[in-house]
Amino acid sequence: MNLFKRAWWHLRVRIGRTLLLTGLFLVICTLSLSGFLIQSAAARAAEDAKRSVGAVVTMELDLNALLAKEGRDGGGGPGASLIGAGGDLHRDLADKIGSSPVVTGYNYVSEGAGAPTDSARFYRAVPPPPELNLDSIAEFFPVLGVRDSEQEAGFRNGSRTLLSGTGVKPGDTGNRALIEERFAQANGLAVGDVFTLSSGKWNPEATDVMVEYTVAGIYRDEKKSDSQRYTPPGSEPGNQIYSTIDGASRLQGKDPATGGGVVRRATFTLGDPDDLDRLKADALAAGADLTVFPLSVNDKQYRTLVGPIGETADFATVTVWLVSVAGLVIVGLIAASSLRERRGELGVLMSLGESKARILGQHVVEITACALLAIGIAAGAGPLLSKTVGDALLSNEVAGAAAQAAEDADAPDLSDIGGGKKDAPAVHPVDRLDIRLASGDLVKVGAAGLGIALLATVVPGIGVLRLRPREILTKGD
Repeated sequence: MNLFKRAWWHLRVRIGRTLLLTGLFLVICTLSLSGFLIQSAAARAAEDAKRSVGAVVTMELDLNALLAKEGRDGGGGPGASLIGAGGDLHRDLADKIGSSPVVTGYNYVSEGAGAPTDSARFYRAVPPPPELNLDSIAEFFPVLGVRDSEQEAGFRNGSRTLLSGTGVKPGDTGNRALIEERFAQANGLAVGDVFTLSSGKWNPEATDVMVEYTVAGIYRDEKKSDSQRYTPPGSEPGNQIYSTIDGASRLQGKDPATGGGVVRRATFTLGDPDDLDRLKADALAAGADLTVFPLSVNDKQYRTLVGPIGETADFATVTVWLVSVAGLVIVGLIAASSLRERRGELGVLMSLGESKARILGQHVVEITACALLAIGIAAGAGPLLSKTVGDALLSNEVAGAAAQAAEDADAPDLSDIGGGKKDAPAVHPVDRLDIRLASGDLVKVGAAGLGIALLATVVPGIGVLRLRPREILTKGD
C-alpha cells in the first residue's frame, strides 16, 4: 500500500491522536507566529522612530584630550589652568558641520559673564543683607550666546515669552542682546537701546574692555518668579541675558573676526541615529579635530519612543524559543510513544519488504499533515492573538517607562544645549503595534512547525528502525 494512503488511513482511524497533535501544533504555531508578528511590528516601529526623531549629537571640548595633545600636565601647573586657542571651537566650523546632508537641524551656545556698569545695573528682587560685603564677591551677569534663541528650552516649552522685538536668529552678528523684562525695567531699557557690560574682570586672558549691546528684544520668564530671599545676581532669573555668539565671545576676550566667535557646545540633530559615522566623516572633512572635540550621540527621544517596543520584542523572541523547544520535546515524546505502540505494525511492514525509509516517511507524513493543518488555522488566529497580547505587554512597558520618566524629571537634560533640566518629553512611547501578516512570517512559522515535526519523528524513529523485523516482533515492548 502506498505510504500516503497508509498515513491517511491511520490519521482517520486514530482520530483522537490526530486531533491531539493538531491541537498541539496549533498552540505552537499560533504562539510562534504571534512572536514573529510582534518582532516584525517592533522593527517597523523602530525604523519609523528613527526617521521621525533621529538623534542629537553633541560636540564640545574634551579638556583632558587637549592637555594630552599639547603635552601639558593637567594636574596643576599655572599654564594648565588656562585654555589657549587650541581649545576654541569656532562658529564657522560648527556651521560647516551643520551643513552636512545628514543633519536636519543644529544649534550652539557660547557662555560669557559680564560685570555691571552704569548703564547695566543688577536687578535685585531682594536687597543684599547689610552684613554682606559686596566688594569681596564676584557678581556678574550670565550671558549665553546662542545661534537661535527659539531653540532654547525655555522658549520651546513656553516658560519664556518674547514680549517685544525679536530674539536671536541664525546668522545674526554683532552684539545683539535679548534681555528679561525685570532687568529692562531696572535700567529703563527698551528695544533699540544700548547698554554696556565689562568683560576683562572675569577673564584672566583678556584685558578689561567694555562691550556694548543693542537690545534686540525683551522676554518674560513665566516660570521663575522673584525669590522672597536674597539671591546672588548671577542666579537671579531676571539677570539672564541672551546674545549672539559674537557678543558672548567678546566677553571672553575672543575676537569674533577669527573663526566667527567661540562656541562652548554645539548640537546636531540627525535624521537617523545610524548616520553618526557619516557626520564624523563630514566633520573631519570640515577640519574638525575629533580627538579634542569629540562627537557624542544622545538618542533620548529615540529611546523614549522605542524603549518599550524593544522590551516587548525581546519578550516575544524569548517566547518563540521557549515554545519551539517545549513543542519539540512534547511532540517528540508523543511520536516516540506512538512508535512504541506500533512496533507490531512496523515489524509486519518490514517483514513484507517495505523499506525503513518509506516506513519512517509515513510517520513524517502523518505528523506533517497535522502541522500543516495547524499552520493554516494559526494564519488566521495568529494576528488576532498577537495584537491582543502585544498591546497588553506593550502597555505594561509604557507604564514602566512613564514611571521612570517621572523619576528622572529633575535630572539634567544632556540634550538641552543650555544645560537645563528635563522638560516633559517631546515624544511619547509607541503604545500600539501595527500587526501585519506577511508571507515572510508564514514562511518562518511554517519552517519552525515543519522542522519540529521532522525532528520529533526522525530522531525517535531511527532508534526503532535500527532493529530487524524479527527483533521487533519478538522483543515486545
